[in-house]
Amino acid sequence: MAAYRCLRCAWLLLVFISSWYVVVSGEETTQGDDRVSVADNPQIAADTAEQPSEERRWEATQVDKAVPDDAAAAAHKQDFPVPDSVLTPTPQFKDTFKEELVIRPLHSGDIYASFQFRTVWETDFTRGSKVSHYRLFPKSLGQVISKFSVQELHISFTQGYWRTMQWGQPYHPSPPGAELWVWFQDTVTDVDATWKELTNVLSGIFCASLNFIDSTNTVRPSASFKPLGIANGTDHRFLRYATLPREIVCTENLTPWKKLLPCGSKAGLAVLLKSEKLFHSSFHSQAVHIRPVCQDPQCKTMSLELRQTLNVVFDLHTSGQGKREWSLFKMFSRTLTEACPLAASSKIYIDITDNPQEEQFEVSPATPLLSQAVVLGDRRTFSVYDLTQQVTFGTVRSLNVLIRWKSTEGDMLRPLLHAERYVAGYGLQTGEIHTLMYNNHPFRSFPVLLLDSVPWYLRLYVHTLTVTSKGKDNKPSYIHYEPSKDRVRPHLLEMLVQLPPHSVTEITVQFERALLKWTEYTPDPNHGFYVGSSVISALVPSTVAINTNITEEQPLFSTFFPCKEESSYFVRVYTEPLLVNLPTPDFSMPYNVICLTCTVVAVGYGSLYNLLTRSFQIEEPNPGLAKRIANIIRKMRGVPPL
Repeated sequence: MAAYRCLRCAWLLLVFISSWYVVVSGEETTQGDDRVSVADNPQIAADTAEQPSEERRWEATQVDKAVPDDAAAAAHKQDFPVPDSVLTPTPQFKDTFKEELVIRPLHSGDIYASFQFRTVWETDFTRGSKVSHYRLFPKSLGQVISKFSVQELHISFTQGYWRTMQWGQPYHPSPPGAELWVWFQDTVTDVDATWKELTNVLSGIFCASLNFIDSTNTVRPSASFKPLGIANGTDHRFLRYATLPREIVCTENLTPWKKLLPCGSKAGLAVLLKSEKLFHSSFHSQAVHIRPVCQDPQCKTMSLELRQTLNVVFDLHTSGQGKREWSLFKMFSRTLTEACPLAASSKIYIDITDNPQEEQFEVSPATPLLSQAVVLGDRRTFSVYDLTQQVTFGTVRSLNVLIRWKSTEGDMLRPLLHAERYVAGYGLQTGEIHTLMYNNHPFRSFPVLLLDSVPWYLRLYVHTLTVTSKGKDNKPSYIHYEPSKDRVRPHLLEMLVQLPPHSVTEITVQFERALLKWTEYTPDPNHGFYVGSSVISALVPSTVAINTNITEEQPLFSTFFPCKEESSYFVRVYTEPLLVNLPTPDFSMPYNVICLTCTVVAVGYGSLYNLLTRSFQIEEPNPGLAKRIANIIRKMRGVPPL
């Protein structure tokens, strides 16, 4: 045993000496005569001593497309023989990620926060090439786009209703519930089958009930929902639109949405996305938009843009604060310590347009950076916090933006376009749908495009359709109507209506309620049936000139809708969803009938069954004790028993 230990120690010593010799000889071979020691050069020694030890941080690296020359490749092969496939040029992944947070104080004391996460990838799925490597772009969505030949995909999940007259226009409008509209490529042969399969896949990705989207709630608009990105054609046969107005948004929808971000919820602005705070608000909306965009002004190269948006409105009374004071910690229960390491830009914008001299509210800490952008036809001023600069976080290495209100005076600029909708009538047989569109511009009129998708169980009487403005008939210049088929497809109504200045345009149509089968009712039929929101698209006159160059560097919240005219901007407005009562049978009667039937069967059939199956026998009475003793004695004497 001792000899084995000595042999083992000698072997380890030999290995150590040989490795040390290889290291020393390798250093001498590689450095040669060009080596410069620190002791020989005092300047290098001084620079080395003055360099502080910095904390290691992640960085967004980009692999260059470097091709080694023949001599270097040959030398590399000679020293370290490796396969030729390893020496192939490394592809260059040109993808960028930016994040923004826009905070807009509202005159009602509430606060509007809009998150923007944008990933741009220089790739083209329309050419049919398969992509196997994903860096910043989520692989789950990339595979879906490639498999189903999707040109554009827009999906949103919203809880609550956006109050336009109190909050103004949102940066990214969306209807209550779930909304999905997709443009497919012209290579798709069976659009309906692809649409059905796509909804099932998206239902699993976002943990939503999108699998309930079928032909009964899917329409194919003819004029609305034009492509927001680059489009070679606008053949509406490849467009599908559907809504689920009763979809409930909760944490299980937010978690997969955050996992699509390059940094997840571990760094950057996504750290603020705390579910218990986001859902304890009066309005919450999260969306995913995928579209092809131009990379250069000539649009020679195309990129794929993934834009994730999250809009939330914190109510002054619902939050339980009791005073008009907001901060990042009070809104999200967290502060910011760093930007996302993979983000090329990370900024926070505070809207101070209505507060030029800090008369209404005060923002702290103060920032010297200011920015102006044209948003929704109005020039807005913002205070900018650049999270990529360490100066922003200060000495405490934490950023907590505080907004303290000083005065409640001031009038909010009313939006130029606003819409409402409600159901009129009495009884459970007929009714009437009223849609009101407000043009608040004092002297200019503009056209709007209205889209209505009504379920089949509300049978519209199209001949009762009326459009009135200022008490006079307003004839639409374009009407597209597709009648419904029972249990197959819904109604589709599109109209192009000119709204006079400073007017209210009312659209009414009568309908009849259908009687459903008892298996088609929801578990709570007396609650009512939801009808999706009306969609109003319009080019609204702008007060300032708008930049139409889509490739110029601009804030993310002002570049969602493409702009082609300098004097107007595109806006989309959603009305409230409708809650309609249908004639509902008394579902307690089947229970009573079942109970009565079971009772009759148990009594009648049970008695008859007993009579047919039971066997009846005569049982003799039990003799007494004296008689049994007498029979025993008589048996012993050989006498017959009594």
